[in-house]
Amino acid sequence: MKKRTVTIRDRKDPRRKDGNHQIVPLLNSTSYDAWQIILEQRIVTRGIGRVFPYHSKSVGAAFHRSCKAIDLDDLCSHDLRHEGTSRLFEAGFSIQQVAVVTGHKDWRMLRRYTNLKPEDLHKMQKAAQPSMEQFLATLVAS
Repeated sequence: MKKRTVTIRDRKDPRRKDGNHQIVPLLNSTSYDAWQIILEQRIVTRGIGRVFPYHSKSVGAAFHRSCKAIDLDDLCSHDLRHEGTSRLFEAGFSIQQVAVVTGHKDWRMLRRYTNLKPEDLHKMQKAAQPSMEQFLATLVAS
């Protein structure tokens, strides 16, 4: 727990069913603090056993019941993965860094999650960029 990582055991992989353990970093750069969530769950479970002591089918069923209760017909749990992956890209993580978190083995599978627009890259700039008016004023002054 000191490394702020979790091990996902037998992570889903279409080529291998068992032994797909993967260590994943717990990040807090997308406005959600994964480490904090894990710490809160350890309080709930009293630090015994699994962090999330639920069967995967129970989680899926609860998700579908919750969506039905609020009349969401077109949301599936995979949409949450898509959203999380997109947020990692928006936060400035590289393809390789995002793949460590999502478990994708190659860029082709990960590419569908990148909804970046060219104008989104401006947000990542370190230095301020002058507007066209400011640029023209600089040209006229020199």
